[in-house]
Amino acid sequence: MGPGGRPAAGADASDAPIRRPSRPGRLSRSADFDRAYRRGRSTGNRHLVLHVFPRGDGDAPRLGVSVSRKVGGAVVRSRVKRLLREAFAASADQLEPGQDYVAVARAPAGTLAEQEGLAGIERALQPLIESGR
Repeated sequence: MGPGGRPAAGADASDAPIRRPSRPGRLSRSADFDRAYRRGRSTGNRHLVLHVFPRGDGDAPRLGVSVSRKVGGAVVRSRVKRLLREAFAASADQLEPGQDYVAVARAPAGTLAEQEGLAGIERALQPLIESGR
């Protein structure tokens, strides 16, 4: 491999890294998260903070999830992220087109996910979605 992840001189294409396109409906670039944090509206509760940034286009809403180590170990963080994505998917009809949503899990979100699962995450997220509109 050469610099920048490109194949080195003389390497064939099979040595090139496989790059998957980003999943539709998800924020993946750091700049997108920063824009939502700095210029978007935010609302929160004990478990979550929701940042909403209007992009101005009519495309489908996009979701970004941020779960720090304060929430728990890797297994707990992965569970919280999965449950947040599921809760957003269940609330897709309430999300406005052309908006970026960034959900930030606070430390008690890990306990909520372990004790109440998807129902608890949905209950914590629902008022934030409603106030973010």
